[in-house]
Amino acid sequence: MDTVDIDRFPEFAPFAEAVQRRSPETGTWCEAWTVRDIVIHQTGNAEELARVLAGHLTGEPVPTRGFEEREQPYRAMNDADLWTAFNDRMAHLGRVTAAADELPADTDVAWTGRTMKVPWFAEHMREELVLHSWDITGDGAPARDRLAQPWMTDHSVYAVGVPLLRRGREILTLDEDGPMEARIRVAGADDVVVTADAETTAITLAPPDGSATIETDAATRVLLLWGRRPADPGRIRSAAGPLELGRLRTLLSGY
Repeated sequence: MDTVDIDRFPEFAPFAEAVQRRSPETGTWCEAWTVRDIVIHQTGNAEELARVLAGHLTGEPVPTRGFEEREQPYRAMNDADLWTAFNDRMAHLGRVTAAADELPADTDVAWTGRTMKVPWFAEHMREELVLHSWDITGDGAPARDRLAQPWMTDHSVYAVGVPLLRRGREILTLDEDGPMEARIRVAGADDVVVTADAETTAITLAPPDGSATIETDAATRVLLLWGRRPADPGRIRSAAGPLELGRLRTLLSGY
């Protein structure tokens, strides 16, 4: 089994510990996914991030494959082989992202219908490790601390951004109910501002201005952006009313 670069992926160790403390069939906070499903998803993520970035490095770009195509081979593996594959794909991603360090940080690489900056490839895997660790463990203090790191919000907004809103916009009847704008506020930080109408969505960070649609903590805000809910609903505060709050919660349905 290859060695994962823990310096590059410091979130790997707590993710691995969370997985290994539970049986593969154990349910998670990610609806309809067991621990095994999360490991399959993460293995496919690591492989695809490395595959796409390596294609750029060699001058032979490849399109990003969908979840079903990249994950299908791992669903056929037994649990032991799957875990070995996950470690190997993570180790390979570490080598590819290390090689990409020589590129200018603002280099754009095609990824799932958009582009990502080169450093975002490793960062995206780190965010996946943090998010899915929470899916397995729930609201323990270490998981909340990892979610609350400012880079987690920045990556969610700038590296992922609009795709996180796509599913929710398709559910909302914005052509009938009109466009919406909402602010998600955390004390001492910029607001996350989301806008949507029948054709477009946008997400950005901006200084606090006016009333917030939701006030919460940094960890909960990341969970909301990814379509999750904290175990304690009291961590979400709002005076916007049920219509606007409901529309925002629907928009933030995640993938």
